[in-house]
Amino acid sequence: MKLLRYGLPGQEKPGVLDAQGRVRDLSGHIADVGGTALLPQQLQVLRALKLESLPLVPGTPQQDLRLGPCVAGIGKFICIGLNYSDHAAESGMQVPPEPVVFNKWTSAICGPDDAVEIPRGSLKTDWEVELGVVIGQGGRYISEADALSHVAGYCVINDVSEREYQLERSGTWDKGKGCDTFGPTGPWLVTADEIPDPQALGMWLDVDGKRFQNGSTSTMVYGVAYLVSYLSRFMSLQSGDVISTGTPPGVGMGQKPPLYLRAGQTMRLGIDGLGVQTQTTVQA
Repeated sequence: MKLLRYGLPGQEKPGVLDAQGRVRDLSGHIADVGGTALLPQQLQVLRALKLESLPLVPGTPQQDLRLGPCVAGIGKFICIGLNYSDHAAESGMQVPPEPVVFNKWTSAICGPDDAVEIPRGSLKTDWEVELGVVIGQGGRYISEADALSHVAGYCVINDVSEREYQLERSGTWDKGKGCDTFGPTGPWLVTADEIPDPQALGMWLDVDGKRFQNGSTSTMVYGVAYLVSYLSRFMSLQSGDVISTGTPPGVGMGQKPPLYLRAGQTMRLGIDGLGVQTQTTVQA
């Protein structure tokens, strides 16, 4: 299934994409796409629905029908840094002996095609296409062997980053990662049964039509199962939590000379089987 949320910001309703690429309304079956609606038993109920019997939503998704973040009420937005060895190299950093963990504030979350704001005073706003992992069944001390059974599904995330705030202003990375609109999420949550191997997904990102990132989840240092298990040692993972798993090379910081976003540009990014995002940059 491809679960989604459609409508104006703050007024999104739950939906599902049908085989013809149209949105069907799920409001009669779940309150929203998030929390307990992502538990395995609830997803099984949704899979049993006949999509053609659900109300058809007017409009074409990502054209004249806005999609919101594909998960509602995200409790934790956990991110992993330097998780591709070639990206670590272009950043001038060593591959870490354990995953680098940081957070995006939930106020950063926006729809997959919403405008991305360049923060006031920013000169180093950057892009990062990433695989998002959405937790279904929560837990603590999850074994790596059992970890993927705790995943409800996957989505595209643009881990927008302000490099000066992240790396030059002292303290943790978080201040450069959690600015408003720095977490486009979606267009849809693709349930895990449709992604047999999350370590075999091509991913890419263009800026103004030029390809900058062209990688694969196969080159992750720490794979999805390991990350879910690892994080569960330090916190309980809960239904609807999102893990953004790192980016392949090709970010603006790694260009020679470095290249950063300015207002009026367009980012377009996608991951095999998970859809495409398009954002225009605007000045905050």
